[in-house]
Amino acid sequence: MAVVELYTKYNRVWIPDTDEVWKSAEITKDYKTGDSELHLQLEDGTELKYHVDPEKKILPHLRNPDILVAENDLTALSYLHDPAVLHNLKVRFVESKLIYTYCGIILVAINPYKQLPIYGDAIIHAYSGQNMGDMDPHIFAVAEEAYKQMARNNKNQSIIVSGESGAGKTVSARYAMRYFATVSKSSNKANVEEKVLASNPITEAIGNAKTTRNDNSSRFGKYTEISFDNRYRIIGANMRTYLLEKSRVVFQSENERNYHIFYQLCASADEPEFKHLKLISAEKFNYTNAGGNIFIDGIDDKADMAATRKTFTLLGLNDDFQMDVFKVIAAILHLGNVKIKAASEEKSSVSLEDEHLNIFCDLLSIDASNMACWLCNRKLVTATETVVKPMTKVQAGNARDALAKHVYAHLFDYIVKEINKALKFHGKQHTFIGVLDIYGFETFDINSFEQFCINYANEKLQQQFNMHVFKLEQEEYMKEDIPWTLIDFYDNQPVIDLIEAKMGILDLLDEECLNYSFNIES
Repeated sequence: MAVVELYTKYNRVWIPDTDEVWKSAEITKDYKTGDSELHLQLEDGTELKYHVDPEKKILPHLRNPDILVAENDLTALSYLHDPAVLHNLKVRFVESKLIYTYCGIILVAINPYKQLPIYGDAIIHAYSGQNMGDMDPHIFAVAEEAYKQMARNNKNQSIIVSGESGAGKTVSARYAMRYFATVSKSSNKANVEEKVLASNPITEAIGNAKTTRNDNSSRFGKYTEISFDNRYRIIGANMRTYLLEKSRVVFQSENERNYHIFYQLCASADEPEFKHLKLISAEKFNYTNAGGNIFIDGIDDKADMAATRKTFTLLGLNDDFQMDVFKVIAAILHLGNVKIKAASEEKSSVSLEDEHLNIFCDLLSIDASNMACWLCNRKLVTATETVVKPMTKVQAGNARDALAKHVYAHLFDYIVKEINKALKFHGKQHTFIGVLDIYGFETFDINSFEQFCINYANEKLQQQFNMHVFKLEQEEYMKEDIPWTLIDFYDNQPVIDLIEAKMGILDLLDEECLNYSFNIES
């Protein structure tokens, strides 16, 4: 609770507002213990009385003096609370066009949704060798701190990029990796740094998509471990991915797109080397037209396809490999257009004359009659017999979509595996710096299971943050008898327990799945 003595005439406070979230107001009369009202005047001159519960004595947040407004480190503010943080960030961003602000060891970034001229090599060299805090807040300052701590203490480092979907995490992670590539040039001619950076456009092509919040939203999580030798030069890298949003392969919400690579391939359909894929416009494929708009303003999918192929080549993934990848992607598109008809209420069928079925089978070297059969039937194996059971039109459609998702997920993993082979280093790793581009958390009126998993991963990451920034630090202060007032913070352990503890949500979901499986087979 705030100190009552500070709520005197002429001091200012923040009060909640339904439209502006927080409004600034000046105290017009000294507040005394036991008073039920705080006399205020808003900036527009409106007088009001703010009710104060005499028992709880919850007073509004005090506003920082003007001299502290636009501080580049939030920890320098006299009062650090929600309205103070939001106001400081707003002033820096709106009035000074500054997107970065420190909060101690944390860098807060606001996505400007446009390119800014603050990432050139000259800026990188300006931050190289500098201490964090000596220069203006920047992603390069965080990267330099990680690099310096690694070199000074011979300890591995990691940079965690977290935030809401569309916050700009992927771009920040990309700039951090570019910083390491620039300041730690190797002496050999293998262009290791270029290969490490080349992995980004490929993973973005196959794992990023347009959403309502972001034209280049990562639909998977990525952890890139950059390896250094004993002279702290990059010698290789390794990438780990998780939680690919497979459902996007077969369905997109309004004004959203499938993964970029599908549109890049369709836009390049008239290229001679792609003629055999028998592609048509993305508007005519069921797996790319669900969102209602196949284009992104300012994006040339055909040009991006050329850039994607160039980065494949830079990594040593040759034309044959690329064509195999494009065959699978084209096959998935054709699979989505295979027409499934209802033969009866309980049976479905696919015509052997279906053009897209035959193209799909031709591209993947599959027998068309077998494919048509097993798209509409399933095999149940019991202890004593094997039963072939027909599926309804809806069930067959779901099975087709499940196959498309499964194939794309395996293709994604295979490409990442080949990228890691290309980035594999020979010799001994001395240290590494990890860059985690976490999947953005989102909250919708109706959340899918995938979204649940994404938000669960973010809750675990928040717990890790709490552990290191609050729990362990404060325990260290207490252990060394340093005078310290414990900071009260929200511990999200109950949320995590609700999900992962015994008989939590995951256990209950597992049980439901087992029951469902048992009911089907019985």
